Amino acid sequence: MQNVTLNVQGMSCGHCVSAVEKGVGALTGVEQVTVNLAEGLVDVAFNDAQVSVEQIKEAIDDQGYDVK
Repeated sequence: MQNVTLNVQGMSCGHCVSAVEKGVGALTGVEQVTVNLAEGLVDVAFNDAQVSVEQIKEAIDDQGYDVK
């Protein structure tokens, strides 16, 4: 199991949090997604044999947010 913390810009409300959690959580291999709205951080626990950090970043980008 791997963990990554991503800096995500553009999140401003509860809808943003649920969109990111739903988008990333739908990926095969993602075990847990935790969004810290105040800090602009997304913590993801995932199986790196099933999903890559790049795929996680793409899922966040697909929701309309910038990953730094």
